[in-house]
Amino acid sequence: MKFAILTFPGSGSDVDLYHAIHEVLGQEAEYVRHTESDLSDFDAVLIPSGASYGDYLRPGALALSTPVIESLKEFAASGKPVVGVGNGFQILTEAGLLPGAFLRNKGLKFRSGNTKLTVQNAETIFTSEYEQGQEISIPFAHEYGNYFVDEQTITELKNDQRIVFTYANDNVDGSTEAIAGVLNEQGNVLGMMPLPDRAVEEIIGGTDGLPLFNSIVKRWSEQNVSQA
Repeated sequence: MKFAILTFPGSGSDVDLYHAIHEVLGQEAEYVRHTESDLSDFDAVLIPSGASYGDYLRPGALALSTPVIESLKEFAASGKPVVGVGNGFQILTEAGLLPGAFLRNKGLKFRSGNTKLTVQNAETIFTSEYEQGQEISIPFAHEYGNYFVDEQTITELKNDQRIVFTYANDNVDGSTEAIAGVLNEQGNVLGMMPLPDRAVEEIIGGTDGLPLFNSIVKRWSEQNVSQA
């Protein structure tokens, strides 16, 4: 399976994603710069965290002016998996590929650490290797982690089971309904604020992020590798 890892000026966890995919999972991964305009050769796209363009104007906003975004929209429309973590989630909302917007943390400060998440939907292409209701520990690092959606959108997300992760123990930063990760309507685009790429080896504090990437590979294998 071949993963594209999009990079923008200010991207920070692109190296972490590459390590998770290439070194830990043993899958093919390639950095794709924001100046590229063709993602058709890839099976999945990952958008890293960081501070694209220094979070100028709004986190993720200036990424929309880059050539790769139009290709990303075409890629998502094709049904292939797309994951945005941290700033990548913010880019996906700015691009209109996911609903909602991001506000500053409720405490108006940058925060980092580990957070407990509850898996709300274990029947997606990103979560099939988790158990329904499972609690996992995933690192986070953000100042604009306060995910906001209106009441109508919340109703739609709940009815369609598109809320994938919620904060389990607390919701310090103020995200609507404690949402930590959501899907698009088609179910092939996932955005989440915590960073699963930083939880793929015991030596760095745990492996609770690994099932997410394994789920993607498993679904691709089921669809593309013939069974003997």
